[in-house]
Amino acid sequence: MPTRPHGHSWKLEDAKARFSEVVRLARSEGPQKVTVRGKDSVVIISTEELERLTRAAPKEAFVDFMESLALSELDLNRDDDRGRDVTL
Repeated sequence: MPTRPHGHSWKLEDAKARFSEVVRLARSEGPQKVTVRGKDSVVIISTEELERLTRAAPKEAFVDFMESLALSELDLNRDDDRGRDVTL
């Protein structure tokens, strides 16, 4: 029987043979990497971790966003522009 891999990395054949353990460890100890031919291939994570990673940031209300721009400090006054004289 193969021994538990170092860290949280598993060879594919070990992960397949001990899938229940890989899943249990992903839930209790964190992400479990699976390697194929010695290279990292996939990571098994708990659904809670997936939800944490993919949770959308709360959207700021448009009014709050506009107020945060401090537009009251901008000078938005324009000089009268009456066009220009053009000689045809």
